[in-house]
Formats: sequence, structure tokens, C-alpha cells
Amino acid sequence: MNKLKRVEMIIEDLKQVFLIGIGGIGMSALARYFNHFNVPVAGYDKTETALTRQLTNEGISVYYDDAVEHVAFAFTYPQQDYLIIYTPAVPNDLAILRFFRELDCRLYKRSEVLGIISNRCHTIAIAGTHGKTTTSSMIAHLLTHSGYGCSAFLGGIAANYNTNVLFSSNQTLVVEADEYDRSFLTLYPSIAVVTSMDADHLDIYGDQSHLVESFRLFIDQVATTGIRIVKAGLTLPADIHYSIVDKADVYADNIHIIDGMFHFEYHAMDITIKGIKLGIAGRHNIENAVAAITAVRALGITEDAIKEALASFKGVKRRFEFIVCQEDCVYIDDYAHHPVELEACLSAVKELYNGKTLTCIFQPHLFSRTRDFADEFAQALAQADIVILMDIYPAREEPIVGIDAEWLLLKIDVERKYKLSNAEILDYIRNERPEVLVTVGAGNIDLLVEPIKEILENVE
Repeated sequence: MNKLKRVEMIIEDLKQVFLIGIGGIGMSALARYFNHFNVPVAGYDKTETALTRQLTNEGISVYYDDAVEHVAFAFTYPQQDYLIIYTPAVPNDLAILRFFRELDCRLYKRSEVLGIISNRCHTIAIAGTHGKTTTSSMIAHLLTHSGYGCSAFLGGIAANYNTNVLFSSNQTLVVEADEYDRSFLTLYPSIAVVTSMDADHLDIYGDQSHLVESFRLFIDQVATTGIRIVKAGLTLPADIHYSIVDKADVYADNIHIIDGMFHFEYHAMDITIKGIKLGIAGRHNIENAVAAITAVRALGITEDAIKEALASFKGVKRRFEFIVCQEDCVYIDDYAHHPVELEACLSAVKELYNGKTLTCIFQPHLFSRTRDFADEFAQALAQADIVILMDIYPAREEPIVGIDAEWLLLKIDVERKYKLSNAEILDYIRNERPEVLVTVGAGNIDLLVEPIKEILENVE
């Protein structure tokens, strides 16, 4: 019996699901998925976070110490009655991981389980080195708000629903297709969107040519009757190219800002949708919206439903998220950790708040990414008037000699630039009260969001 058929047969009869690395955004979505279907779910993660606390509140057991007694159920049930899921981001020397391997258990990667679930659905998969989380969340919201409905596995917390997983009785599934570790090659979608293909994850791929090859393999897995929606300029096979300029099959036009909101028109061969108001900021998000509109139009979503849904779209947590919005102070938090994302984020802020002083606090993510894109990071950060760097967040990596925040700081052509600790950052904000503040990064910079918000909202 092949592994696909085996898991399909046992999902309804599972007695336990255990996730190693349950606090990750993708893993937590799977935890919520099985919990929704009343399967007992537990998991391990290194540290407690707001997300793991939410999982606990939802009835999911989360353990923070790497101890095998948390997986004692393995001695109680036959192997076919439980499912062990892990993420490659966890260390190989975890005691819990070794325990299952020594039992000769079949461990499934998160991407494999996602592939198995999606195999039974009409799947819309969104891939890209950046833009995929917002685009997938937009598509899910367009389908949900219009009444069409969908289930969804998202790479962030959709602000409209305060979750990263949605459920529907129909067979349409929206899924974020992650290129890290070639995970998206477990998916065989009916509709695929590719938002970007910039060099990234070079610790995995080695160089951009291998990254591009993986995207080509992904797009080749679209069903023969399916639709491939690809950003114009990417060297991939496509049925529809999209852009925010008119040199594409579908594109945006008449982009303008009214009362701090972006408005635009959508143009396709058969239709022009005028007067679209987007609930989130940034030209890069208009481009994401063009892709999302194109995907849902293939399912018959009407012009009026599209306009209503996009106007009500609140975005994704930590994707250009407004934390404080006062007359004398604006604070935005963003997940940007690649130079292209950082450039897009800061450009959008500059366009919205032209003439105001922009302070950017950035936490570099990974030593290798910082080394590989140092000049590009420096150029993007130079858009800010004041730059504050935090230490590099290592994630899965060991330090690289000579690569640190101070080294990157020297490359940034900004007069007012600092390397500060967390405590020093809070003191700086307390004393300076920035006019427009942006925090950006994919590490643990999010731990500063609430303290910064409290300082800015509680002025003596």
C-alpha cells in the first residue's frame, strides 16, 4: 500500500497526531486542521509564543521540553493509528525526533501531508520567494467573502479571520506553496500562481539557477486542464502573465491614493474593473491583487464581489500591518526579510507618508542571506531617514566569521544609523518618538511589537 493511500485511509480514524515544530506557521495550520476534525493533536516546539498559546487555548497540547515521555502514546497505538509530522527546520539531534526514528516510524514532512490533503481537492497553489502569503490570503478572502467558499492553508495569520487555516464544505483549497526545501513539489494544483522568483534560500539551492529549476518543476505539475498565472518577466511557462504595467495579459492601471487608500483599475482582454479600492497599502500589493483577481475570475467570481472583498481585505499579520496610526505617529510592522521585500515595504511607506521622517528598525535573518545580499539590503535600507539594526537572527544557522550587523551597518548610506539592543531600541523610541516607524524582519523582532505599541500609545 503506497504512503498516499495509507494516510488517506487513516485520516478519519487517527488516534493521535504529533507535530515536531508545531509553533511554525505552516505546522500550526496542520495542527488546527486535524484538531478541527476532532483528532487528538499534540506537538513540540522550542519556545512558547503567542501562536502556541493560541493552539493550547484551542485544545492542542504543546510541549516545550524535548522529552520522550510526551510521545508515550507511540507505545499504546499501532503505527497506522498515529501520524508524526516534522519540519526540516528542527535540529536533527532532537530526542523526540530520534525516538521516532529509532522506532522505525514513518515520519512525514509538513509538505508531504499538505500534498496528500490537497490531492483530494481543486487546489489553487501560490508560490514565490515573496508575495505568496498576501496573495494566497487575498484569494482565500475573495472566495470566502463572495460566498463561494474555500478551505485554506496560509503562511500567515489572515487578519480578517485571525487564523492561518480556513474550512469549507466545498472541494476548493487555497494553499501557500513554499519553495524552501523544494516543499512545493508535493503539490499538483489546478490553478498555480507564481509571484516572484528572486534569488533566496541559497543555503538550500546553491545558486539561482537551481531555484528557477524547482519553480519550473512546480509549474509543470499544474493539471493539463489547469491555469498557470505567472508574473510578467519570469522565465516560466504560463497561460496568463500579470503585472502592474500594461505589458502583460492582465494588469493594473490608474493607480492612485485617496485618503491613505490605494485605488486602481484591473484590465484583462475581456473586462475592465474600475474603482477598485484595496484594503491594504503598497503598489506591490496591487500587483498581488491583480494575480488574486485573475485566479478567482477563473472560478466565476463576479466583478462586484471582487470589489467588495478587496475593499474589506485587512491583510495578513506582520505584512504591512498598521500597529499604531495616530496623527503624530504611525507604526507599521512587516515580515520583510529579503531585499526585494524590504524595498517594496519602505517604498510603500515613503509613498504614503511623503515628507515625513521614516525610522526603520531591521533585524537581518540568517547569516548567509545577510552575506549574499548585503549590498541589496544596504540599498533598500537607504530609503529610510534613520536606520536601526538588530543582531542577525540565526534561525537554523551557525555564525559566519565577519558577517554581523555592524558589518552591514557600515554599508548603509544613511547619516543617522545605529546598532542597538532590544532595551536600547525601546529607550530610543521612548525618547525620540519617531514620526513614522517601521519594524521589519522574520526573526524574533515581533517580540518588540507590543512593547513599542505600548510606548507609542501611552504618552505622558
